[in-house]
Amino acid sequence: MRSRIVVGIVAGLIGGVVFGMMMQMMAAPDGKPMMAMVAQVVRSESFVVGWLYHLFNSAVIGGIFGWLLGNRIGGYGAGLGLGALYGIVWWILGGLILMPLFLGMSPFAPLMMEMMRPVAMGSLMGHIIFGLVLGVVFLVMSRSKNEIPDTAA
Repeated sequence: MRSRIVVGIVAGLIGGVVFGMMMQMMAAPDGKPMMAMVAQVVRSESFVVGWLYHLFNSAVIGGIFGWLLGNRIGGYGAGLGLGALYGIVWWILGGLILMPLFLGMSPFAPLMMEMMRPVAMGSLMGHIIFGLVLGVVFLVMSRSKNEIPDTAA
């Protein structure tokens, strides 16, 4: 039996792949691929490490979504709305606070540095799309079973 957390993990991975494909098309201000910048958080410059780190975070964030909000996703409106809001929350926490701190910058630095603003806006769009995909995939997977239990199986 699948739990809301497991469904959230799978939905998060799917949303993470979609967001990751967007990041593959984006470049950091230094011209390197965005995934290489993501990898710098764990002291690497490998885009493969960036992908692994990104997907790990996507799975964790998806699991938290399932645990916190999974019982509130009753239809597409709730899935899309809560997913988009959840994506914005993680853009603020991850993209504007945690990632800059891990890279030796101050929180919200991407918004304060002119050369980083396009990256920050691309990241916002990516996080919103991640949340939309997460919410819809969670709903579809939840409906494929009659009931998702409240606790991990």
